[in-house]
Amino acid sequence: MAKKEMEVVKGLDIERYMGRWYEIASFPSRFQPKNGVDTRATYTLKPDGTVNVLNETWSDGKRGSIEGVAYKADPKSDEAKLKVKFWVPPFLPIIPVIGDYWVLYIDDNYQYALIGQPSRTYLWILSRQPKLDDEIYNQLVDKAKEEGYDVSKLHKTPQSESPPEDAPKDTKGIWWIKSILGK
Repeated sequence: MAKKEMEVVKGLDIERYMGRWYEIASFPSRFQPKNGVDTRATYTLKPDGTVNVLNETWSDGKRGSIEGVAYKADPKSDEAKLKVKFWVPPFLPIIPVIGDYWVLYIDDNYQYALIGQPSRTYLWILSRQPKLDDEIYNQLVDKAKEEGYDVSKLHKTPQSESPPEDAPKDTKGIWWIKSILGK
């Protein structure tokens, strides 16, 4: 039986969406270290209407990051279906990797969101704060389940009470190489 098309947010206010988001939970990904903590994304609107994406995570006391750009998949649509392009490896950007970034749900105050993509391989629960109320978390999990996600794969991301502002940077991209090797 074919899965139904996911419902996405319509009329996303991209300016309100900008800023820092903390990863509360996600499906494990080969693009992130398995022992990553305090994972977050910072979105900044650029003059051309695209969005600068900075993803950061801390692993073994070092900050790993990757930058990319997001843009509307269909500029004429009011659906929150975005494409995100990163260059890999981050320490020698030579290969563009483009993925889908669909906003499946966002609250009226733009404080928490559910992000997915059409193959249902990736899923993120994001919040403006490093902690999210259990009731809200469970509502987002239920929403993901309604959209056809296997929510048993969700992994809560450890977040510190006071998330780090900075740390020694992993300038060699070791976390990225480890993630490709499944470590």
